[in-house]
Order: sequence, then C-alpha cells, then structure tokens
Amino acid sequence: MTGKQRREQLLDIGRRLFAEKGYEGTSVEEIAARAQVSKPVVYEHFGGKEGLYAVVVDREIETLLEGIAGALVSEGHPRELLERAALALLDYIESSTDGFRILVRDSPVAQSTGTFASLISDVATQVEHILVAEYRRRGLDARTAPMYAQMLVGMVALTGQWWLDNRKPKKADVAAHLVNLAWNGLSGLEAKPALSSRRPG
Repeated sequence: MTGKQRREQLLDIGRRLFAEKGYEGTSVEEIAARAQVSKPVVYEHFGGKEGLYAVVVDREIETLLEGIAGALVSEGHPRELLERAALALLDYIESSTDGFRILVRDSPVAQSTGTFASLISDVATQVEHILVAEYRRRGLDARTAPMYAQMLVGMVALTGQWWLDNRKPKKADVAAHLVNLAWNGLSGLEAKPALSSRRPG
C-alpha cells in the first residue's frame, strides 16, 4: 500500500469510527488495529487523533458546501432557491450519513472549526445572498438578512438531524414542509418586528 493509499484507508476507518463512537469514544489504538498497522503509522500521517479528525471534518464540510453552492448556482425565484438549498442539505444527510453524524457531534474542545454552529454559519453564508436580494426587492432591512439566514439554515439542519434517525416522511416531503414554514413565514415578515409584550397599546 502506498503512503497515499494508507492515508485514505486511515481516513476512511477514522470516519466510520468517529461517526459510530464520536471523537472521545475513538482511540488511535482502535484506528490502528482496524487498519492493521501500528500506532506510529497513524501519528506519522496525522500527528494523532485530532489531526485525523480535523481532515475528516474539513472534507465533510467541503462536500456539503459544494452541494449547496451547486444547488444555488443558477438563477431562480427565491422560493425555488430555498427549496434547492433545503434539498441539497437533505441530499447530503442521505448520501453521507456518517459524515453528517460527525458534523453534528461535539468537536474537541481545542478545535474551533468543525462544530455544528460553525457548519451552520458556513452554510448560512451560502444562502444569505438569496435573502438580501429578496429583502431589497420588498423594501425590508437587508442588514438583517445574515441573521435570518442563520435561522433558516439552523431550522433545516436541526430538522435534518431529526430526519436522519426517522427517514420518514420522504426527503422531498420534508423539504416541502420546511420551505412551507420558512417561505410562508418570510412572506409575512413585518418591516419592524417587536415582541407582542412590548408593542404599544
């Protein structure tokens, strides 16, 4: 096995173990044993468990973001773009179940990237421009678009987490319901929302 092949083998084994047991539950000993190599081989390629985990997480985030960016590459009505973004995330969950499980688990304390919150933030950046354009068209404050993008992506991601375990209803139906709530909520946005307890009179 070449060095490159060994590295890919270790990444594949690590990915499966991190999805199954989480970061804390996975050891370098177990990764090495599954690969039928000594522990120093794992250290040689990645410097340790955290280095291997970081590469796995980076690859998963890149795959997910590419899928969402690809879904949003062409023009369309904002609702259609929202549908495509929701479906892209659900597609990723369906096709990369292990990867999504890794992304939604807690990351090592020392690592600032790869957390579920940072993932949501990265994806929200991809969909933010949809909201900015729509807000401007409707005379709403476009400065609030980044916050709404976080809300929308968080809603889709958490629903995706639930769907990962249930797998019902069908993916397209889940996306349709997500967009129904999001779009019909967006279509009735107030220009200056306030909590009902703080409204005058």
